[in-house]
Amino acid sequence: MRVSPESAGPLYAWETMKVKPARPVAELDAVALTRRLVDIESVTYNEGAVGRELVEILASRNFCVETMPVEQHGESRSKSERFNVYAGTAGENPDVVLSTHMDTVPPFYPSSEDAEFVYGRGACDAKGIIAAQIIAAERLLAEGVRVGLLFVVGEERDSAGAKTANLQPRGSRFLINGEPTDNRLAVASKGTLRVRLTARGKMAHSAYPELGESATHKLIEALNRLLVLQLPVVEDVGPSTLNVGTLEGGRAPNVIADHAEAQMLIRLVGPSDETKAAVLKAVDGLAEVEFTLEIPFQRFRAVEGLPTMVAKFTTDIPFLTRWGEPLLLGPGSIHVAHTPDERLAKRELMEAVELYVKVARELVAS
Repeated sequence: MRVSPESAGPLYAWETMKVKPARPVAELDAVALTRRLVDIESVTYNEGAVGRELVEILASRNFCVETMPVEQHGESRSKSERFNVYAGTAGENPDVVLSTHMDTVPPFYPSSEDAEFVYGRGACDAKGIIAAQIIAAERLLAEGVRVGLLFVVGEERDSAGAKTANLQPRGSRFLINGEPTDNRLAVASKGTLRVRLTARGKMAHSAYPELGESATHKLIEALNRLLVLQLPVVEDVGPSTLNVGTLEGGRAPNVIADHAEAQMLIRLVGPSDETKAAVLKAVDGLAEVEFTLEIPFQRFRAVEGLPTMVAKFTTDIPFLTRWGEPLLLGPGSIHVAHTPDERLAKRELMEAVELYVKVARELVAS
């Protein structure tokens, strides 16, 4: 469903949920908060429980907390309510917003820790980041910096929460999005091009292949051509990469296949036009092509004195265009995100708090 910001009705409006009287509060324990959030299962489409927990936590910390409903996906079987969470100062538009996502990939793993790491699903992607951003925001508010927090649903699937939040921005000048970047500022983020290939043929008995036309053979040839394509390379970013993620087709080993399908994902390092044209040319006459998802390649500003990196993954940033100039920064390694060994170094978690404060200060002063 497409809804323009101008026509966004009550479904897409922020609703104030909690405003509690201001009172002194001690600084949160980043490790304890990370574990508290990790222990709430929030696989995409089932984010309601962690959203409610964040509302309570933030309200108890003297934030004005608002929520915005996000529709369940048509393919979801979850009965969970879904909503984004925004926290800030009542009646004030922020200069900078710290943001990340509440949802995780499956399966759920509860938290644990040792002397060095916090473990569990979402430890680095992105519940540790939520914890660091909340603590950083409190420090910034104490310094008089106008800061907000935005936590969205659905990043791991279709960025539904970010798209909905973009209908009602809060007037911020800057957005610091959190993803695992090893506490280095990303100067670029690769884009995504998802491709569906469909080959069609004619069924026949496999003993008489001349009477049929094999869709699987066509698809195999198409994929062979794509795997040797010379995709774009950008010197300071690296190469585009191509992954054939799924394959299906055919009826039985003794039947000439009349249908076969593959889905691929290409990581973009620039505009998609050249890559799309190359794909279409390579499979011409063998398979039909459908470009089912595109997220653009992006570049971001650096901050003097801070180490940088190139993110080979995509984020919610392309769907939060009305929340200010974006930056990408967070603790943890993307190499352990989405794995059974997901973890976040406690040292990195503490460093992230300081980094979010430092970068926000410099942005607001610029």
